Amino acid sequence: MSKRVYLSVSLAIRDGKLEEFKTVAREMVDATRKEAGTLGYEWYLSSDGQRCQLLETYADADALLAHFGGPAVQIGVPKMMVTANVTGFQVYGDPGPKAKEILSGFGAEIFSYWHGMGR
Repeated sequence: MSKRVYLSVSLAIRDGKLEEFKTVAREMVDATRKEAGTLGYEWYLSSDGQRCQLLETYADADALLAHFGGPAVQIGVPKMMVTANVTGFQVYGDPGPKAKEILSGFGAEIFSYWHGMGR
């Protein structure tokens, strides 16, 4: 469990951009499906369609770094930023030094694994 890395990204969808947002999110999911170390990439939409929560799960820091170099981030994130604003960004676990540097540029708050039980 302690090697896994989780990301929680809160997004506010820009007015009139919901359909475009959904299209980009679908493209990002399709690109992420091909990443062996990505265990979860789940999008949750508020009932009013104005907010979204993205939950990401990676096997380890290497898988997260591979995701950052892939098309979901390199192509999808710039397209996503046209449709939404990041309003919160948390990382759970050790993302490794390279990813940590990238994440800090996005204002992500990193929580180190302490204790627990998971499957």
